[in-house]
Amino acid sequence: MRGTSLWIIAAALTLAACVSTSEQPDVAVRVSGAPGPQATTTSDGGELWLIPSPVDGLLMRATLYRPAGAGPFPLAIINHGSEQDANARASAPLPTFPAATAWFLARGYAVLIPERPGHGKTGGRYLEDQGPCDAADYVAAGNGAADSIAAVLTYMHVAASIRPTGVVLVGNSAGAWGALALAARKPAGVRAVIGFAAGRGGHNGGRPLSNCSPDRLVAAAGTFGKTSRLPTLLLYAANDTYFPPDLSGRIADAYRQAGGNVEYRLLPAISGEGHGLIADQAAWAPTVDAFLKAH
Repeated sequence: MRGTSLWIIAAALTLAACVSTSEQPDVAVRVSGAPGPQATTTSDGGELWLIPSPVDGLLMRATLYRPAGAGPFPLAIINHGSEQDANARASAPLPTFPAATAWFLARGYAVLIPERPGHGKTGGRYLEDQGPCDAADYVAAGNGAADSIAAVLTYMHVAASIRPTGVVLVGNSAGAWGALALAARKPAGVRAVIGFAAGRGGHNGGRPLSNCSPDRLVAAAGTFGKTSRLPTLLLYAANDTYFPPDLSGRIADAYRQAGGNVEYRLLPAISGEGHGLIADQAAWAPTVDAFLKAH
């Protein structure tokens, strides 16, 4: 991965001096250009970190939350969704997932939420473009996200307070799709993958229940499933208008039939838009708890 090796050397020197840090609305003007934990905290008790990305010289903003104690802690990396629209990506706030973060913290996990290149104040080149609708390349889009998640995973392996094994990759929408792409590479230290509303191309042209090249999306899931053997849980709500039940079921079936180790759970409709399932802890907590206990 370009530029990563140089940053990892710097990481080993900087992580030992980790500063416990709560988030101000505009952190960009108060962080240095060096990778590692920053002397900036978030309003919900997280620490702002800067993590090397696959783009030379570009650092990803990330928020780390730690449970009580000295560690080392198992790590859950929660990966945000994405937009094809560049303006929407540029104006995106630093991602937060309060319900999922609280759930993992209560079970002794440290939680890291990175902001990938091409999004928000991380900025830089967008690595996850799916291309034109009628020829959408969902494998490339997933791999672009996976490159960034892999860089995060590599970097956090040198953090003294984080266990290098037992990592749970969690993703929402395009972030879950990127986690599936990374699982296909058999990443070291990862225990399992949990995807909430995994996929790309939803709401084509802003229209609910309209996916951009759904057959290509299903085929791409099969591509990832061919080489992934990590225990994987795919969760969707029955009223998800980005990936409705017929499409989400096809995604999971293609992944499984190609060889992927996947559990598919179509959960009942939640309040509001089903694509926001990750925010409804009561809807998914029993399923996620049983999955992690089994794996």
